[in-house]
Amino acid sequence: MPDVKIDSKVLEDVKDALADHALDMFRQRKGRWMAVVELAHAERVEPGPDEDKFPSVKVRIVGIEVAPDDFSDERLRELQRGLYRLRTKGGTLDAELDPDVNRAQDVLKHGSGLLVGATSEA
Repeated sequence: MPDVKIDSKVLEDVKDALADHALDMFRQRKGRWMAVVELAHAERVEPGPDEDKFPSVKVRIVGIEVAPDDFSDERLRELQRGLYRLRTKGGTLDAELDPDVNRAQDVLKHGSGLLVGATSEA
């Protein structure tokens, strides 16, 4: 299985999206922020047949939106949990019964209703 690496290059659009959060991120050494992130393929390394190395793929953050302070990041965490369960229970019998899996599937199929609903409730 290839190693996954994240490219450290920060694109201008990403820098702009993070600008409003930069000071807060600097101040909170143990801070955490929920975000919606878009990754793009940046580089692929395929070692030669006689090399004792793993192949790797490098991805770059090309889009990011960080949840603002007044936005309940619990909805993003809920979606994250659902996506985790979707990934880890995919194809299992209890995936059909798991409400988080069903909710994640619904959000993925029908757009970001979970997130849109969060902004109207705030």
